Amino acid sequence: MSKKYQRIRDLREDSDLSQEAIAKHLSCDRRAYCYYELGQRDIPIDVLERLADFYNTSIDYLLERTDETTPYAKKK
Repeated sequence: MSKKYQRIRDLREDSDLSQEAIAKHLSCDRRAYCYYELGQRDIPIDVLERLADFYNTSIDYLLERTDETTPYAKKK
């Protein structure tokens, strides 16, 4: 398994959510979401935005560009 998107899996598991539940929130099927977690499919930017909003973090955190979990302030 690729570690490319390990954080989205960790966040999902820490929240006691299934892949099916997150896929439903993202309006995609479970298999597509599974490929995201495995790093077998790149995650589209709009999906990254929805995941970051859902987990109240930043895209940089999801992509392991930072260890800071606090999201950035949103532009008005």
